[in-house]
Amino acid sequence: MGTTDVAPGGSSNSTSSNTYRSSKMAVWSLDNPVFITYVFYSTVLAAKMILMGPLTGYFRITRKAFVNPEDVKSFGLKETKTDVDVERVRRAHQNDLENIPIFWLLGLLFVLTSPSLFAAKVVFRVYTAARILHTLLYLKGSGIRGTAYFVGILTKIYMVATILYTFW
Repeated sequence: MGTTDVAPGGSSNSTSSNTYRSSKMAVWSLDNPVFITYVFYSTVLAAKMILMGPLTGYFRITRKAFVNPEDVKSFGLKETKTDVDVERVRRAHQNDLENIPIFWLLGLLFVLTSPSLFAAKVVFRVYTAARILHTLLYLKGSGIRGTAYFVGILTKIYMVATILYTFW
């Protein structure tokens, strides 16, 4: 209390600094509806990713397509094989693994920019819907899955731009 901290922008006013410090420390709090929104949509995306593993297993079993010799043996088959449907599920899962963790990081940083609840809900909902739609279209073999992917990329670019603008 007796010291004066310097807030971003060079202000040495201790009241200004303390207000800045406490408002930013509370951003990642369950009292912050923007953070709660981030947590909710991040959890939806985590659940989606978790479900992709069993979905791959389901397709492997129903298509009898195993690439590991021990799996071939335990299912009484003679040789390893691949299947286009199994590979499609694997690629959709791989795409999630390449894209969703970046969202988790950007989303946390985006919360630090103190967006309005409305803006945060739009960004997080659009990204989550785009990822779910991308997976559904990928699994169906749709040529328009790239549109859903592009919407997700645009959402991440928006978050990056907001973060850079806020903290530059």
